[in-house]
Amino acid sequence: MPRLTTEGTYTDSPPPGRSASYDGDEDDDLLDRGRAKAHRFLHGFIDFAFQGNVLEIAFGLIIASMFTALVTSLVTDILLPPISVLLPLNKNLEEKFAVLKGGSNYKGEGGYNTLKQAQADGAVVMAYGFFLNRLINFIGVGMSLYGMAATYQFFSKDPIIKRTVKCRYCRKSINEKAARCINCTSWQDGREDRLF
Repeated sequence: MPRLTTEGTYTDSPPPGRSASYDGDEDDDLLDRGRAKAHRFLHGFIDFAFQGNVLEIAFGLIIASMFTALVTSLVTDILLPPISVLLPLNKNLEEKFAVLKGGSNYKGEGGYNTLKQAQADGAVVMAYGFFLNRLINFIGVGMSLYGMAATYQFFSKDPIIKRTVKCRYCRKSINEKAARCINCTSWQDGREDRLF
């Protein structure tokens, strides 16, 4: 069987360093198929990785993580300390906890000064202040993102915030501009009522 040489011609002789009984068709075909698959995989990955949408998502995730850190700092460092002073908390909100079961060094009322001290002693604690801190942080991040989306939507024609209404038939939420329900496929303009 003739084989393709590096010069682009076909020859019946074996490749250099192989005996005359060498049947190179199977090996050459296997190598060519392997190279073609590797080439296709590499180019497919490059097309995927440098596609516009993937880069936009990557930039969006980086900006979102930085924005979340900024809002977390705003809530923890700016908003919560005045709340701790205004309310009779006597310490930072995140340091508020309740002892459910004391540890080995627990001395009754006022036994632990800090959450770390209670946890180090092996006490079972309910850290409700930490939870409230996270809850306020979550609300702050959510409202900030909603404000940014509303501002973007005000200056752009591309809607980010999609208003929804309930379908009259299946009562599931659909886009307010939808002509048909995505869940039950009924028409929203009243055609379903006119048929019966």
